[in-house]
Amino acid sequence: MEKILSNKKGDKMVLLGNEAVIRGALESGVGFVSTYPGTPASDIGNVFFKIHKNAGVYFEFSVNEKIAMEAAVGAAFSGLKCLVAMKNFGLNLAIEPLLPVMYTGVKGSLVLMVSDDPSCWSSAQSEENTRPYVYLAHIPTLEPSDPQECKEFTKLAFDLSEKFKIPIMLRLTTRVSHQQQLVTFDELKKSQNRGEFIKDVHSFVTMPPRVLEMKGELLDKVEKVKIVSEESEVNKIIKRKKSEMGIITSGVSYVYTMEALKELKLNIPVFKTGFFYPLPEKKIKTFLKGLKKVLVVEELEPYLEKEIIALAKDANCKLKIQGSDLLTPIGERKPEQVLSAVAKFAGKKFTMDSTKLKIETPKRKPQLCPGCPYRILFEAIKKAVNVDEVIFGGDIGCYMLAGTPPYFLQDYLSCMGSSIGIAHGIKKISNQKLITFIGDSTFFHSGLSELANTVFNSSNPLIIILNNETTAMTGHQPHPGAPANGGFIQIEEVVRALGVKNIKVVDPVNQQETVEAIKEFINKPEVSVIISRKPCLFVKK
Repeated sequence: MEKILSNKKGDKMVLLGNEAVIRGALESGVGFVSTYPGTPASDIGNVFFKIHKNAGVYFEFSVNEKIAMEAAVGAAFSGLKCLVAMKNFGLNLAIEPLLPVMYTGVKGSLVLMVSDDPSCWSSAQSEENTRPYVYLAHIPTLEPSDPQECKEFTKLAFDLSEKFKIPIMLRLTTRVSHQQQLVTFDELKKSQNRGEFIKDVHSFVTMPPRVLEMKGELLDKVEKVKIVSEESEVNKIIKRKKSEMGIITSGVSYVYTMEALKELKLNIPVFKTGFFYPLPEKKIKTFLKGLKKVLVVEELEPYLEKEIIALAKDANCKLKIQGSDLLTPIGERKPEQVLSAVAKFAGKKFTMDSTKLKIETPKRKPQLCPGCPYRILFEAIKKAVNVDEVIFGGDIGCYMLAGTPPYFLQDYLSCMGSSIGIAHGIKKISNQKLITFIGDSTFFHSGLSELANTVFNSSNPLIIILNNETTAMTGHQPHPGAPANGGFIQIEEVVRALGVKNIKVVDPVNQQETVEAIKEFINKPEVSVIISRKPCLFVKK
């Protein structure tokens, strides 16, 4: 990946969409990068972790996405160009500091890269679509379609943020983040990784009544960004012969749309939106005039379609708008779905070749790696208790596979850290035995406050912290409890400081000790914590 630091204009390299975002940030002179690993956005941190010293960029794996955002805000307040990256669920945490920084603005620049995961390829919680947050925060948002655009849109995002002094969001989805393309480089800008915070209460303190003035200033800035959106080439019309039909699309759906038109030999004009917010409303209205029907192609819920319906009331009230009636809001957009929708929309008879769609592949059930220490722990649990009489809580990490054969040790699964919070609720209203799992990285991410609440409000689940000394599920990134990170925090010391009295550190290889600890702690009247410590097989590698 060192070639990504090439300073020769015109150099080319095959990059993932995520890697192209990194290159765009480097070409913008980024000086501060923070992230918490979460696929499909993990590559941002993985690559910067390797190159940041040579690039002259400050980089950190933050404890969670909220803290990553806050750290970037602090650096942006101090004049630096900052990038903060996360997956869609991370934005749920980061939204709290994002909302006020939209009001205060920044002195440097701040780009928020978020990657959604349609079809839940690496997400157990839900198929969250982050676009509603765009409206909530009033954050100008760009949606690239391919890696070259990922690089160019990142640069545009930094330019906009620096010009208007507000954060800009770059929204990707799985097929954009993990799409590969030959990307052409421009020259790098020198990074600045030192800054200075200059006191300015008027700018940085969101206290009423000033906060209401700030909201007005934010909305004024968005109106100015809208002027840029109207004039920007990232919103473009692919002109074809005159037609009564048109297609409006964005993101990876644009790529599939163009492939479908080529396959069907159709000449339908296409409007590609690079700005999701603010939309180039005047340009779209001009496109809509004279058309009889429009197809909106997008992933997940039809937010773009709703915007087009609203705009059509002024521009072309008789216009027929289709999209959600031909395309499912569930799962990522697939080329064959777009092909079928475009064919139906255009009234073109088209039979899909079923041999292209049905490729039989051997089905393989998810499983833990051979030699994984979690396997040994799960066996100890099955020896220690009657699994039919115990509730088992899950959390986000490799140990989600506790719910799969042959273990079947998972009765609920929600979001990061919730294993403890839900366990507390169950134990407060029942006398059922309960064991809940949380990984070491997840514990530092969002389990600390959950455990503090459990101690404070006096319930007694048995919490097993699976300490494999890495963030294994997303690519073995370091965390505060990982010795590989240098100065690390001993989890048992944190647990003890939070008021837990029943603490035991075990090596799951020692089955007798582990079984005895589980038998003893599951019947305790207070919360108990077992730390199962055995490094992931890949930590040393």
